Formats: sequence, structure tokens, C-alpha cells
Amino acid sequence: MVRKGHKRKNNHVVIVTSDATDSKVRQFRVRPWILQIVILVQCAIIGALIGFFLYEKDAWAGEFRQTKEESEEENDKIAQLEQEKAQLEGQVAGLSGEIEELNERIGILSETVNQKTQSETELSEQLQKQTMPTEFPLTGKTSMEETAEENGNPICIFTASNGSMVVAAAGGSVMVVSEDPEYGNNVWVDHGNGYATIYRCPGEVKVRQGETVTQGATLFVVTGDDSRLGYQMTRDGVYISPMEVLEISG
Repeated sequence: MVRKGHKRKNNHVVIVTSDATDSKVRQFRVRPWILQIVILVQCAIIGALIGFFLYEKDAWAGEFRQTKEESEEENDKIAQLEQEKAQLEGQVAGLSGEIEELNERIGILSETVNQKTQSETELSEQLQKQTMPTEFPLTGKTSMEETAEENGNPICIFTASNGSMVVAAAGGSVMVVSEDPEYGNNVWVDHGNGYATIYRCPGEVKVRQGETVTQGATLFVVTGDDSRLGYQMTRDGVYISPMEVLEISG
């Protein structure tokens, strides 16, 4: 008979020692398969760590690339916005210049309008003054005889020297040129502002009915010995004393 030999078992001895003088040496017997498992586990852990780090590296690299691309896009947007800002600033500067020019024009126009308004006001006052019967109705040497009433209406009677002229006390339109039974002739002038003046005189008439006259225009030329002027005035159709309006200087 062949004698079967015993299978030899291999064990690994792990020795644990210390640098201390009184330390003891310890030995552990470890089965080979356990050591192989430990080594495999360690290799797996190391492999997993290496894979993890490689994965993280790729992930970080991808994230870095993405961040870089986003940063470049943001930089492009910022550059575009800066360009648009510069264009807008240029437009604003142009508009500011136009606004200043418009303000200057407005100032000039405003001054022109003010001057025109002042001129119109002065012209209106001048025209109003010219149509207000305040001027004396005779030229040359004159004396006033009396202020009386004719048919219950006030009248001023003046005596003028030969060659004097009866003039319009204000500008207006000649309403009436007719004969007067007491004075010879009469002329009515409507001044267009509620006032009308009546001139009664035997002198030579120099105007016609419907004619427009200015202040100081000649209505009669006084001739001969009868040089009287009967002067009357109405306001809104009512007779008033001419002395209320007449301005006498000197």
C-alpha cells in the first residue's frame, strides 16, 4: 500500500515588535488566504481611490473649462456692454449739444417775443392815445370864450385867429360833413372807442365823409372875421364836457 502523505499547511508569521527595551516580540500566524484577501482589499481600496481621484480630476477639469467658458462669455458681454455704453455716452453728448443749441434758440426766440410783445404794447398804447380825443382842436393863437350848453348839451366855444386850423383831437373816421345853421359847417369824427367829437366852424372844410383822419389832421381852415369854433364831445352816445378829456398845456 502506498501511504498517503499529509498535505502541508503553509502559514505566514507576522512579527510585531517595538523599540522599547522591555518590549516583547509577538508573533501572529496568518493563513495565506487571509493575507491574500487583505492584499486584494487593499488593492481594491487603492484602485478605488485612484479611480476616484481620476474621476474628480476629470470633473474638476470639466468644471474649470465650463467656468472658463462662462467667464469668457461674461467678459464678451461686459465688452459689448462697455461698447454700447460708449455709444450711448456719445449719443448723450450729442443730445446735450443739441439741447444747449435749442436752449440758446429758445432764449433768442423768447427775447424776440418779449421785444415784440413790448413793441406791440407800446404800439397799442400809442394807438389808444392817438384815438383818445385829448389834443387841443385848434392851432395858433386861441382863446376860449365860454363853456355853455346847446340844446341842453355842453359845448366849448373857442375864438381862433385868422389862418388858424381846426384839427382832429384824435384819430378816427369822419362820420358827418354837413352845414350848420349857426356856425356854417360841422364835422363829426368817430374815434372807434366810444368817443366822438363834433367841430362846428364857418371855416373851409378840408375833409370828406367816410375819410379816415389821424390825430392833428386838418379839418377846417379858419378864414374871415367869423372865427368861432363850437367844440362838443360824446362818450357812448352821451354828450360830455370836452374839458373832462381835453389836455391843455401852456
